[in-house]
Amino acid sequence: MTRNINTLLWLLFSVLAIRLGLTAILPLADTTEPRYAEIARIMAETGDWITPWFDDGVPFWGKPPLSFWAQAVSFNVFGVSEFSGRLPSWLANAVIVYLVFTLRRFLHPDRTGDAAKAAGLWAALIYATTALGFLSAGTVMTDSFLALGSTLVLTSLIVRLQGGPAPWGWLFFVGLAIGLLAKGPLILVLTGLPVFLWVAVTRRWRTLWQCLPWIRGSMLMLAIAVPWYVLAELKTPGFLDYFIVGEHVKRFLVSSWQGDLYGNAHEFPRGTIWLYLVVASLPWGLVALAAFLLNRWRGHDTVHEWQAREKGIGGLVLACTLSPALFFTLSGNILWTYVLPGLPFLAVLASSLWPQSPARPMQHSALAAILLIPMLGTVAVSWLAFHPEQLKTERELIARVDRLPDMSANELVYVGKAPFSARFYSLGKVRTVTPETLKRQLEQRALSRSMLLAVEKGNTAMLHRLETLADPIDENRRYRVFLLDTRLRNKAHNGDRESKSSRIDYTATKEHPLS
Repeated sequence: MTRNINTLLWLLFSVLAIRLGLTAILPLADTTEPRYAEIARIMAETGDWITPWFDDGVPFWGKPPLSFWAQAVSFNVFGVSEFSGRLPSWLANAVIVYLVFTLRRFLHPDRTGDAAKAAGLWAALIYATTALGFLSAGTVMTDSFLALGSTLVLTSLIVRLQGGPAPWGWLFFVGLAIGLLAKGPLILVLTGLPVFLWVAVTRRWRTLWQCLPWIRGSMLMLAIAVPWYVLAELKTPGFLDYFIVGEHVKRFLVSSWQGDLYGNAHEFPRGTIWLYLVVASLPWGLVALAAFLLNRWRGHDTVHEWQAREKGIGGLVLACTLSPALFFTLSGNILWTYVLPGLPFLAVLASSLWPQSPARPMQHSALAAILLIPMLGTVAVSWLAFHPEQLKTERELIARVDRLPDMSANELVYVGKAPFSARFYSLGKVRTVTPETLKRQLEQRALSRSMLLAVEKGNTAMLHRLETLADPIDENRRYRVFLLDTRLRNKAHNGDRESKSSRIDYTATKEHPLS
């Protein structure tokens, strides 16, 4: 049995280590990762720990600051990089993995024995190797901290129902505070829905009241979370109206909601969230479903895998798994990351439906399922690391600009909005110019200063106009870069003389490649 436990433990540590290593390889690609990373970088730079800032003078009201706090601290400790930006999500995921291990162990008939440890490790491995669980473990996002909060809340409750020690009752309310600071009141819905369904079916209202310190725990939760909400509203009035009403009511009920100040609505047919659950849980969601049907067909009973002290604990775990999908079923404005809070409990269910015998070597099919997502992820990340041009990221372009003689990201100007990856990798140095302002300056043939101008390739009219003035000196997947001097001249008439009189020769060399 010890050999099997060691195998499971080695596999789990290997999966977590692989995911940690991958965080340093891939550049941040627009839009989500560099947007949140840039907000955290600004927080670390300014020292403003109350208001996350979207841009100069523009507060970010879309999310509470817990993930930004964690990333800003990481930037201060390790420097600004992909690794330090993604490390907090990996740490949050590591805690979730431990919670899954603990929950499965408390559900085992012999929670202190080797069989319970093996079952816990098996469940933790399943969660860590789901498609979304593996991806979110090394991604700059707020959902990892929401999942941490919801997993802590529901795990604490089930552990207490299973006779776990009293401190777990306090951790229930700590988890709620984490969720409130990570994503907002949504944590109350995602955790309240499965609990309500359980007590409504089992009538265990008194048990629920007695197993948790509701009054003192609620005071602890409010003491942790409410001060930031008050300070945020006082510093930037209007935050509570936008965040509570807009982000938590209109976003989910109005698929074409136009109030989003920071992005675009994601409109999908109602019920799409269930498809996302299948994809996010690959391969284990399908494995669990197949195992359930096979067990029913063969007449196998898996009750021996559980020892529920209270009625309906299995139903509570199932409700925890499906509640995110249930809640977002009628919502059209969704992302696939919304099902993440249910995956830890899906892993607990799957580990019981497809148990691994502690006394036997691991089945080849189980090993293949474990390695599927980590191997696919490693191959994909490695390929993209060697082909970053396939990603929507400005990292390579910013690096090339910084290598140009007498140039830096300070001279790089984007027409319209600058991508978040450009802002992040230039440490906020890139600038923007409106199309109207640029057109006026071009018509007057007088720029305020020389600049490296980045124009989207889809902006054909502006590209044609600039190509009459200068040749592009660089480009990537999305943008073409032109060097414009303050003395604009027609390239067709002055090409040879202009290139000779320019203060910098921008001919590509081995030392200074332009693309």
